[in-house]
Amino acid sequence: MYCVSFGFNFRQILVLILKSAKEVLSAHLGSVPFNEAGWRYILEKHEAVPEGTTVPVKNVLFTVENTDPECYWLVGYLETILLQCWYPSTVASYSHEMKKVIHQALKATSGNFSDLDFQLHDFGFRGTSSIESAGLGACAHLVNFKGTDTIAGLTTARKYYHSKCAGFSVPASEHSTTTVWGPNNERQAFQNMLTVFQDGIVSVVSDSYDIYHACRTIWGEQLKEDIIKRGENGGRLVVRPDSGDPATVVLQLLEIFEEKFGTKKNAMGFKVLPNFIRILQGDGINLESVAHIFEHLKENGWSAENIVLGCGGSLLQKHNRDTQKFAFKCSFAVVDGKGIEVYKDPITDKVKKSKRGKMALVKNGDEKLDFETIQHAQHMNGDIEAKDVLQPVFQDGKLLVDYTLGTDLRRNFFKEGLEAFVKTLVRVLRML
Repeated sequence: MYCVSFGFNFRQILVLILKSAKEVLSAHLGSVPFNEAGWRYILEKHEAVPEGTTVPVKNVLFTVENTDPECYWLVGYLETILLQCWYPSTVASYSHEMKKVIHQALKATSGNFSDLDFQLHDFGFRGTSSIESAGLGACAHLVNFKGTDTIAGLTTARKYYHSKCAGFSVPASEHSTTTVWGPNNERQAFQNMLTVFQDGIVSVVSDSYDIYHACRTIWGEQLKEDIIKRGENGGRLVVRPDSGDPATVVLQLLEIFEEKFGTKKNAMGFKVLPNFIRILQGDGINLESVAHIFEHLKENGWSAENIVLGCGGSLLQKHNRDTQKFAFKCSFAVVDGKGIEVYKDPITDKVKKSKRGKMALVKNGDEKLDFETIQHAQHMNGDIEAKDVLQPVFQDGKLLVDYTLGTDLRRNFFKEGLEAFVKTLVRVLRML
């Protein structure tokens, strides 16, 4: 729906931008006439895996098929735009992998998954290449989690996935709102956050000068009673370090808070801070560091429920099309009434061998990831056809399926026990 609404409503193309397109393309490719007649006569069919489905890499996720001989040329024009689905799908997969790590850590040290949906917060807006990419990536993250500071993701989910509010956040300080008080007034800056936000969760970045002094002396002594009193009303202070080695700093701060506020042991024997105080680590977070942090805490007797993570550039920006090997290739054509399989198989790189013929994606068993791409599907029998999970989603200018974020994309995206690195088709339809 995203591309259908944003750029591929063909009637809008003809009415609004056909003239402009002709001017630009005629100048860009002066020796190639602009196919104005062809653009005025367009039909197309798209089939895709249902959004929110986890599919292993190197499988077909969507197909595009021309539905009219007069439009044989159109599919090639769409390749660049449609292939951009690699970005939100990759973000969703990366976010999903981190959720699996967090889930496993909770399973090993807590058994309490009530806050899981909020244990990886999106801090990535400022690190993205554009507002549009921020919206796509942040919306993809919201398939897995509900915590975000990237407002563009909320507006994307609202516009294209009918989600009133797909993600949430809490009042939080940043370095400038602390350092503007000056180094001698850090206590007053912290106190101000507790005074202004007297209920609920409040997050305060605390490493502007000396994170250990801030936690041991200011939070642990000077403002201790305020924190405890706030907790009696259901409030929670989340202290955010933002520098240093994540695993080392988080453990050191947990030990300081244990000294100042005490701990209890959960049913699995791991230490848990009082409910009114937690730690948010938002610097240096990626798939590898997340696993390291939780393993380090486990080795030292701490439950994973003590911390929340925030991720920025690694979540929304540090990916490319090759991360999960996205490609869009011609695989079947009809020439002079005869169907032929189209493929490439370069001798210099066999990895780039493309799939042949029409394709289907079948589920062979009950396992979540037991998918197989069937090539030569133009000859497939009824049994294979019945198993094909590719569904028509767009045909001849009409959107046939309109997913929602809550009931569709989050439907089966995370379950205990998933194995191997998975790819998620989070926005294939929106990119068609």
